[in-house]
Amino acid sequence: MRLSFHGGDRTVTGSCHMVEWLDRRILIDCGMLQGSRDLSEENAEPFGFDAKSIDLVVLTHAHLDHCGRLPLLVKRGFRGEIIGTAATRELTRLVLADAAHLQEEEARQRIRHAHQRGREDESESPFYTLVDAFSAFDRFRRVADYGTVLHLAPGLRATFFEAGHILGSASVLLEADRGAGVRSALFSGDIGNLDRPLLPPPSPPAKADIIVMESTYGDRRHRPISATLDEFYIAIEEAFARGGNVVIPTFALERAQEILYFLHLGVAQNKLKPTVQVFLDSPMAISATEIFKRHPECLEPSVARLFQEGDDPLALPGLHLARESADSIAINKISGGAIVMAGSGMCTGGRVRHHLRHNLPRPQSAVIFVGFAGVGTPARQIIDGAASIKLFDENIPVRAHIHTINGFSAHADQRELLAWRNRIKDVGTTFLVHGEEPAMKKLAEHIPGRVEMPRLRDAYDL
Repeated sequence: MRLSFHGGDRTVTGSCHMVEWLDRRILIDCGMLQGSRDLSEENAEPFGFDAKSIDLVVLTHAHLDHCGRLPLLVKRGFRGEIIGTAATRELTRLVLADAAHLQEEEARQRIRHAHQRGREDESESPFYTLVDAFSAFDRFRRVADYGTVLHLAPGLRATFFEAGHILGSASVLLEADRGAGVRSALFSGDIGNLDRPLLPPPSPPAKADIIVMESTYGDRRHRPISATLDEFYIAIEEAFARGGNVVIPTFALERAQEILYFLHLGVAQNKLKPTVQVFLDSPMAISATEIFKRHPECLEPSVARLFQEGDDPLALPGLHLARESADSIAINKISGGAIVMAGSGMCTGGRVRHHLRHNLPRPQSAVIFVGFAGVGTPARQIIDGAASIKLFDENIPVRAHIHTINGFSAHADQRELLAWRNRIKDVGTTFLVHGEEPAMKKLAEHIPGRVEMPRLRDAYDL
């Protein structure tokens, strides 16, 4: 068995790992890189392997940084099957269609700008299109249920375990027959925070020979959810008292649904006024919320019961769903008293940039970051105290109140990562991935046994 690394190596995006066993080549995830450089340029680079040689993709979950380059893989010749849970398959369709649409729109804008400057360049085209995304959908052939053994090839099996990160997320155990014994490798995917209200906690297998493990928050602990919510509600009420709005850059999958749940809770507990106006300005988040209701098997049992009994925990009296661009534009006519949730969470694209342009210059307003912000992204620039940021070729001054509330993270913190790792016995080597180098090094100090922190294209014979 050979293990090689092709993304998410000493960085938090672009997860992609390859297992070679006998004549089989299997990818665990094929994610999009996200960061400061132009995404089309960054993601159009070679994979580091021949896409035609891949037999199978095993998908841990539907976040863009784990599934976002699947259409490009198909475009470059992949003809195997993709396997994930039922919820992952449904959410991935949504994520890839949205990504392709955004790339096509951004390519059209680049072409217009190129023509205005009197030049044409083939690089202005999107690195994949909606047609490519649809082709990737066609490769989903089997659904993995938690705990069910899937036979991938003679002598090679996969079992999916609850990861507790987003709806349908999984850690994947590969087991290969080796003479009279079995060799196993566990891929964590992204491991969920134990304080998540909507999902069950992570549940790894009892043992594995090799672990490939995420390390996003390997150097810190999250605040307790009670303190997080108090800070969240106070930040909202203070912005309203100043006469401003609240902009929440929101990842469409899981984070948007959790924030709706906590806003619902705030109203129920009289910490927010029942008349609060909330705008979910994300067609993808709206659709993802509908998908939640179709997959009770992936929800925490008490939440699943609420949906089944007709008591929607994601609904609010003052909730407005903005699917159309005209609805989005109209929101910016509101000068105060509105909560606007829009993507993307790192502010690298999507409708949130329009709301930032209107609210960042206003000291009455607030921007609340409730998720991870990668190095070089507009979100990180704002969090790190930039006096201005560039949006739509304009320098936008940052005068709004900025709040970073990390207790909402969908990722386990250092304590939870170590607890997850220590539940697994007989581990020979732990490979740390999907983390920035300082976080990985801090986490590695506490992990027993051999620890590796692979770089891009590193390979190991197991």
